[in-house]
Amino acid sequence: MIFDSHAHYDSEQFDIDRDELLGSVLPQKGVVAVINMAADYESLKKTVALCEKYDYIYGAVGIHPECANDLPDNWLSDVEALLSHPKIVAVGEIGLDYHWEDECPREKQKEVLIAQLELAKKHDLPVVIHDREAHGDMMDILRKYKPKGVVHCFSGSAELAQETVKLGMYIGLGGVVTFKNARHSVEVAKTIPLDRLLTETDAPYMAPVPFRGKRCDSSMIPYDAAKIAEVRGITAQEVLETACENACRLFGITLPSAAK
Repeated sequence: MIFDSHAHYDSEQFDIDRDELLGSVLPQKGVVAVINMAADYESLKKTVALCEKYDYIYGAVGIHPECANDLPDNWLSDVEALLSHPKIVAVGEIGLDYHWEDECPREKQKEVLIAQLELAKKHDLPVVIHDREAHGDMMDILRKYKPKGVVHCFSGSAELAQETVKLGMYIGLGGVVTFKNARHSVEVAKTIPLDRLLTETDAPYMAPVPFRGKRCDSSMIPYDAAKIAEVRGITAQEVLETACENACRLFGITLPSAAK
């Protein structure tokens, strides 16, 4: 019952074995669904192609804040055109990333983010939010636009997580929760309502212990689930099953009965 709510299988790190990994390895290891995230303009159509090739892969299309500069004039209409695809279930990965503000100024990031939030609202779709070193501005924007969706790879405090949940959003947790210095992530994992938790990888990045530093893939999520289960006093299977139910509810996905 592994549902990976955030991965980048169009990344070049998977070029060497993508077909084998997605075609057989991951399904055999219990991966029942993946949301592949577009990030830059080129990855929009790559994400759609993956959705069409593999039954259990769904997609989100959007522009990552690091890639918000130098977009073609028609970028927003190109994103919108893909939202009618039956397997595109969200607008993402979008957000703010002030760690990379040299790549794209803050005001430009906000402009591109807000345009995509409005697009998601127009089409009644959830958003997948990237928030790095921008908690204050991001929360101001989320309070104003009130999207449905998830803040992925949540890096804020437990208090900020609770405020995010009160806005109606979900919290995405991945490999970071297993890191030795992940005090905030562990506290978030312990205290958020279980019905607001999503499991994710950010593959090929953020592999959990004991794979830290290696290429990440969706089959590693049980290591995250085990850590979350430990701090909550429940079983890892309960974490996996509940996170899968949460993701299906958020993204409007009905899994085949054989996958349940």
